[in-house]
Amino acid sequence: MTTPAGFREPEVDPRSHAHLLSMRISAVYPGRAPVLENVELDMAPGEILGLAGRSGEGKSTIAMAILKLLHIRGGKATGVIRFRDRDLLTLSEREMRRIRGREIALVPQSPIAALNPALTIGAQFREAWNAHSPEPYAAFEPRLRELLSNVSLTFDPQFLRLHPAELSVGIAQRVLIAMALVHRPALILADEPTSALDTITQSEILDLLARLNRQLQTAILYISHDLLSIASLCHRVAILHQGSIVECGRVSQIFTTPQHPYTRQLIASIPRYPATVRS
Repeated sequence: MTTPAGFREPEVDPRSHAHLLSMRISAVYPGRAPVLENVELDMAPGEILGLAGRSGEGKSTIAMAILKLLHIRGGKATGVIRFRDRDLLTLSEREMRRIRGREIALVPQSPIAALNPALTIGAQFREAWNAHSPEPYAAFEPRLRELLSNVSLTFDPQFLRLHPAELSVGIAQRVLIAMALVHRPALILADEPTSALDTITQSEILDLLARLNRQLQTAILYISHDLLSIASLCHRVAILHQGSIVECGRVSQIFTTPQHPYTRQLIASIPRYPATVRS
């Protein structure tokens, strides 16, 4: 069995903290068997938790349930999603709008599609700021300079006048990460944020997420089918299979001594380099 090196261990045991997020939910879509059944997850402040599983297992459904947006896809979540001592599933849409983008931010899978094609990058930062702050946008501009620097982008009027179609996928992903950080959220939901990127850009984005986590202590729920990226970025990992969490623990433990047969199957599927390489 091949296992990646360089696991990120948490500085402290996440279980010793008060929970930032604690949930137990089920989710259904009309005409289908339940997608999630009594899924239990908890996260400590500042933790990076990986959520792993094959495509179609319901990983993105968990993110949409946390944001209370499953109804957009015709789905419904039941149970409890406790975030900062509030059960999100009991909140009104008006209350959730105050939380989305401000306390919980989303970094989606397709960066170009997630940005508004009709607006410049600068205009989209302006909208993100105005959505949750009573202060004028001019008060935000010094922080925007800092945000762009944090994601290795330059505060340049010419760049801010660009439209999404003029960006590479990697640059667009950095823009989305910067936009997610506009209001210093306590939790970022990163839903397959590297799946559309080439290998080098994937590595850069993972390094960026790790650095932002260290500097800002922002918790990240990192959703991915890419076990190698989970191993290099996350403190703990939860394995989702057939609508349930079948195993959860520190990354080093899960990757070296997996207990569940499905987890062992996932770990065994990690690509290996061939013993010899043809020249």
